[in-house]
Amino acid sequence: MQLDVELKKSFKDFTLDVAFSLSSSRTGIFGPSGSGKSTIMHLLSGLDLPDSGYIRLGDTVLFDAKKKINLKPDLRNIGVVFQHAHLFPHMNVKRNLFYGYKRVNPENRQIDPDDLFEVLGIAQLLSRDVSTLSGGERQRIALARTVLSNPRFILMDEPLSALDEGHKFQIIPYLKNVFNNYGIPMIFISHSVLEMRMMTDEVLVIEKGRIQQHNSTEEMVKKSWNCGLESYVNLIHLGVASSYKDLFRYKWGDTTLILTESGEREENLFELDSRDILLFKRHPEATSARNLLQCIVTNIYSSGNRVRVELACGNEHLIAQIVPESVRELGIEKSTIVVAAIKASAFKKIF
Repeated sequence: MQLDVELKKSFKDFTLDVAFSLSSSRTGIFGPSGSGKSTIMHLLSGLDLPDSGYIRLGDTVLFDAKKKINLKPDLRNIGVVFQHAHLFPHMNVKRNLFYGYKRVNPENRQIDPDDLFEVLGIAQLLSRDVSTLSGGERQRIALARTVLSNPRFILMDEPLSALDEGHKFQIIPYLKNVFNNYGIPMIFISHSVLEMRMMTDEVLVIEKGRIQQHNSTEEMVKKSWNCGLESYVNLIHLGVASSYKDLFRYKWGDTTLILTESGEREENLFELDSRDILLFKRHPEATSARNLLQCIVTNIYSSGNRVRVELACGNEHLIAQIVPESVRELGIEKSTIVVAAIKASAFKKIF
């Protein structure tokens, strides 16, 4: 997807003025409430009219103020999933799902509904009344309805913010499966750093109606250290666990990790706070930590009395947070070899 945008929209006490080009299929728009995220979504989808500028999607001009081009929302072929599902209350799940699908020319229908229902785990919900669905089920139905309309890309406007943490982490694997399986480009709008890291590859950071950054998602997280984030959280993707004494063993790159929590999925996601990683100059003679990883220091950067140390552990990477005195005592610099010690209980399961 190639999306080129230059837009300006003024309200009584707020002005959006942005310009960006996107080619990634997994892009996020990140910023606090009131920064202009949803305004961008409304302008891209055609639900609101810009004051000036243009929107070009590939070879198609969706909007151009100078040329007086403004395609209606239904002609832009952009799917939208809102914060609230907006399902039709007078239709059951099946009728909701096929509402857009029936309006797509048969020769343009690229997605098999039954396959999609299997990917999203909603096949058993087809006969249900929408009023009986949980929040997570409603969002999965809303996403399926949007995907079946065969859009060129999908805008997701804070789709998880109405869910509690438990349901949020239940639905994310379904979202990832859809975009991985069908290759539909997506713009994911959120004010959650964790959601950005799980769903996107690159991020536009917006504040007060202006784009402040356009970076890879991980670069955005690193740069945000001086903006109020207390510590970096490593996201660890692991496969199915095997039993190891009274703990659980996982393959992680070319090494293994020992955890207290099991994972039955083919993909399990854990978080590891950078402050829970202890560094040693050499292999400790005795420690309660079950994970001792030999790593190479690849980068060091500091803020005040905190230092982040980037580590290459085989073909995987971690970031540890320590204090400047520890850096001096351990003689840590780029290319230094250290041992990272991590307790089995330090890993917290997300899903």
